[in-house]
Amino acid sequence: MRKFPFLMLLFITVSFSALAQNKDAIVGKWLNPSGEGQIEIYKKGEKYYGKLAWMKEPNLDGKPKLDTKNPNEALQKRPLLNLEILKDFVYESGKWTDGTIYDPKSGKTYSCNMTLKSADVLNVRGYVGISLLGRSETFRRVK
Repeated sequence: MRKFPFLMLLFITVSFSALAQNKDAIVGKWLNPSGEGQIEIYKKGEKYYGKLAWMKEPNLDGKPKLDTKNPNEALQKRPLLNLEILKDFVYESGKWTDGTIYDPKSGKTYSCNMTLKSADVLNVRGYVGISLLGRSETFRRVK
């Protein structure tokens, strides 16, 4: 009879441990579908963020590419490399939700959700309004 409480405690500990590992499963570097950039996803507090950590062509005419499409003129002179493009994601029920994704090619920011399809495949869905009105892309983990 004494084994039951021990087994329950062990089960609860393993369950919480697996959940904690699962929350951080997206942390790391991901290659975008075109292969032109890598996004490094990291955690700040309880939220997840991502920056453009590598670009196939980071320079234009020998100078760093800038965020020229940004609607905020004050931000148009910042370099694209290391620009935070994923913001404020929270882990909820097996996916990362309530975040935003910034598209430096258009200067637009979209609502976004992310879901792991496997340990090395991340589905990123940007949308306006509701998730049905959007586009999904598949990112692959950088080894």
